[in-house]
Amino acid sequence: MIRVYLSLGANLGRRKETLRQAVHAISALDGVHLAAVSSFYETPPWGKEDQPPFINAAALVETSLPIVEFLRDCQSIETTLGRVRHGKWGARTIDIDLVYSPDVTCRTAELTLPHPYLTQRAFVLVPLQEIAPHLSIGGEDIQQLLLKLPERWQIIKTE
Repeated sequence: MIRVYLSLGANLGRRKETLRQAVHAISALDGVHLAAVSSFYETPPWGKEDQPPFINAAALVETSLPIVEFLRDCQSIETTLGRVRHGKWGARTIDIDLVYSPDVTCRTAELTLPHPYLTQRAFVLVPLQEIAPHLSIGGEDIQQLLLKLPERWQIIKTE
């Protein structure tokens, strides 16, 4: 089994409901066990700031699927939930990112693990810290990574 941490986000439509549907769809995939899901957090947009705030969460799954097959399943869930890919970092109904795996590193055109912006995004690290408080990424403790991000105080738990 491969452990994979996910970051989920939505800033269009019924954000919380869409996140709940995404988590349910992930848990229903063959060969996937949903091990943990964080609370939901309201977060300001990152990268492209002229858009509505996001609701973000993190999840840990264990899967027997090859990592790229799991990625494609997550992208299929996004499409089913209304995701339309526009410009980079734009508004979206749902985003499911594979951000880290202690079991797999990957650098292909389709997937890079760990995610290249993982340690720069408080909206990913705050929910991730909730479900994996002792996680080390690139030899650095998640608590220490968060201390480098002053915007961590803008991440507000909603449920």
